Amino acid sequence: MPPKDSDTRPFRELAATGFNNVFLSLERLSGGLVTALMALFALGSLTAVLLACLLGVGLLLLPAALRMLRAVADRERHRLSRWGPPVPPPTAASGPDTVTGALTALVGDAHVRRDLAWLACHATLGLGTGLLGVLLPVLAVRDGTFPLWWWLLSPDTAGASIGFPVHDWYAALAVGLSGVAWGAIMFGLEPALARLQSWPGRRLLGPHSRTVLNERITELTVTRAAALQSHTRELRRIERALHDGAQSRLVSVIIQLGSARRALKTRPDRAEDALERAQTAAEDALSELRGLVRGILPPVLETHGLEGALGALAAGCSVPCTVEAGDLGPLASSTGATAYFTVAEAVTNVTRHSGAGHAGIRIDREGDTLYVHIHDDGRGGAAEHAGTGLSGIRRRVEAHDGVFTVHSPEGGPTDVRVELPCAS
Repeated sequence: MPPKDSDTRPFRELAATGFNNVFLSLERLSGGLVTALMALFALGSLTAVLLACLLGVGLLLLPAALRMLRAVADRERHRLSRWGPPVPPPTAASGPDTVTGALTALVGDAHVRRDLAWLACHATLGLGTGLLGVLLPVLAVRDGTFPLWWWLLSPDTAGASIGFPVHDWYAALAVGLSGVAWGAIMFGLEPALARLQSWPGRRLLGPHSRTVLNERITELTVTRAAALQSHTRELRRIERALHDGAQSRLVSVIIQLGSARRALKTRPDRAEDALERAQTAAEDALSELRGLVRGILPPVLETHGLEGALGALAAGCSVPCTVEAGDLGPLASSTGATAYFTVAEAVTNVTRHSGAGHAGIRIDREGDTLYVHIHDDGRGGAAEHAGTGLSGIRRRVEAHDGVFTVHSPEGGPTDVRVELPCAS
């Protein structure tokens, strides 16, 4: 009975994944071999320049040598970024232009020292792994197909890739089997070689830990200051809303009630009108206070959760708006409120400015990050400096150490994306 397709599917998927990994690894090793040859040339040139510097004649060439070092290292950073997490270049200039600057960089710049360490590693280890990675498939194809064409060779030159001679069909078939063995070695070894070749670059070409720490401290200082400023502005907004809105309405209630008390003594027929005006003013004050409370922390988040609150926002949008929500799990109230206000502001922009025919809200959680995406097919052109409230969203998001991006070219569409840490 022939095997069912469902029985062989796992093996076919495993084989497809394995061959895909081998081909991708071979591509990575080939690219690494190119940069390794560049590193070998740069290492030889830099060594010659440094030796010449001992005699004083190489100092003029030192800036050009360091610029070449930076160019080769940046080429490897670009290659590594294609196959994994980005490896950003240093924020400094591409290389020194003067002899004094070159000597200073060589002695005191940690990035230059790390680039030099990578250059030595990649010119040796990277070159060796690249050559081996490229050689293995050549050996596998050469020996695997050897029984098909060995008889075309002269008896003195016919032999396996590892050197033993071949004089008959039995030996030729043995070479063919060794080609299969080379293929098996390639299948298991190529991904490991690609990782080994990339390891020095990812270790040495990335930002220095001290630099990362300093940048992180600077970023947190800026976002903390922005959060404090945003908090101060929010308190002032609440104070103005209370003073100009609810407080003035409550004063009106007091005045109307005082007028009603006097009317009861002198003109009872007018007391009813005064009480009605006082009730209306009290209801307006209550409505104002409810709106203010909703602006601080919407009660709908507590009663219906974030998904229900976003559904209410979508229902109030002037254009058809859909909501897609994944499994959000438990969220801190501040995180949920930030996501809510982000969507509320974006939906307001869709209603007022976009001219869209459809909008969509997508919210999901992956691990300890909450992803929010608001999309509309409107005219685009949304910008933070245009007074659309996007700068307020950025302040809210960055205060939570999140990421906020807007893509809104002229002609549309507009995509607003937010990433919020939500570790419990």
